[in-house]
Amino acid sequence: MTSPVRTAVIPAAGLGTRFLPATKAQPKEMLTVVDRPAIQWVVEEAVAAGIDDVHIITSPSKKVLEDHFDRMSELEMLLEAKNKTSMLEEVRRITELAQFHFTRQGAPLGLGHAVGMARRHVGDQPFAVLLPDEIMPDGGATLRRMIEVASARTTSVVSLREVEGDEISAYGCAGPRSVDGDVVDIGEIVEKPDPADAPSNLAVTGRYVFQPEIFERIAATEPGKGGEIQLTDAMADLIGGSGLHGVVIEKAGFDAGQKLEWLRANIELSLDDPDQGAVVADMVREIVRTRGLA
Repeated sequence: MTSPVRTAVIPAAGLGTRFLPATKAQPKEMLTVVDRPAIQWVVEEAVAAGIDDVHIITSPSKKVLEDHFDRMSELEMLLEAKNKTSMLEEVRRITELAQFHFTRQGAPLGLGHAVGMARRHVGDQPFAVLLPDEIMPDGGATLRRMIEVASARTTSVVSLREVEGDEISAYGCAGPRSVDGDVVDIGEIVEKPDPADAPSNLAVTGRYVFQPEIFERIAATEPGKGGEIQLTDAMADLIGGSGLHGVVIEKAGFDAGQKLEWLRANIELSLDDPDQGAVVADMVREIVRTRGLA
C-alpha cells in the first residue's frame, strides 16, 4: 500500500557541539552507530514507513552527507574487481534507498527555519520531519502510525512519550485536550517548561508529520533569541488551525546527540544484531566480570 506521505525532511545543519572534538571535522550525523552512520538509521526508518523521497537540510560544511547517499564509482569498481560482492551490494543499496535531495541552510536560524526551507520541494503535500539525533529502531512502526493518524484526521501529528520528574524541562511539552487510546488532541504546547509549570509529562520527541499549513505558520513566526525561528512556536499556531495531535509511544528511541545515549545505542543495537549479538553479549559480560561490576 502506498503511503499518503511520500517525503521526509531531515534537518541536519547543526554543528554538533555536544560531541566535540569528534565533530570538529565530521558531522554528528555521520558518527557510527554499530555499523552505519546515525543518519542512515533515520533514512532507513523513513523508508520502512513507506517514504521514498528524502530531503536533507544541510550546511556548507556537511557535503559528506551528500557523498554518503551518492554513487561512488571508484569504490564500486574496486569492490567489483576484488569480488567483494556483499560489500558492493550494500554500498549500492544505500544510494537506492530513496530519491535524495539536499538544501543548504546558510545560517543557523533555528529548526523552524530549516523545516521551512523544504517548502518549495514539498509543495502542498503532507510530509514527515525526522530529527537525525533521534534513532527509532522500530522498523518504521511509530512513523507509520503517525502517518495513519495524520491521514485519518487531516491533522499534523507529533510523537510523544511520557517522562519523569524534571526531565520534561529538556523537551517541548504537550498539554492534552483529550486522549483517545494512543492519540492525544493537543490543546497547548510549551518549549522546555519549568517542571512546576508543565501542562503534562508528555514530551515531544523527534518525529513529526505535518500538513502543508505548517509552512504558513513558520513564515508568520517571529524570530526569537539569536534570531532563530522555533518550530515549537509554529506548531502552537497549528492548534487554532488544522489542529495538532500526538501519538504516544511506549518505547523510547535513542537520543544519539547525547554522548551517553550514543554509547547506549551502540551497545543495545549491537546486542540486537543477528550476526554479532551473541559475541557482543559475551564481551559485555566479560567486561562486567573483569571490572568487578556484577
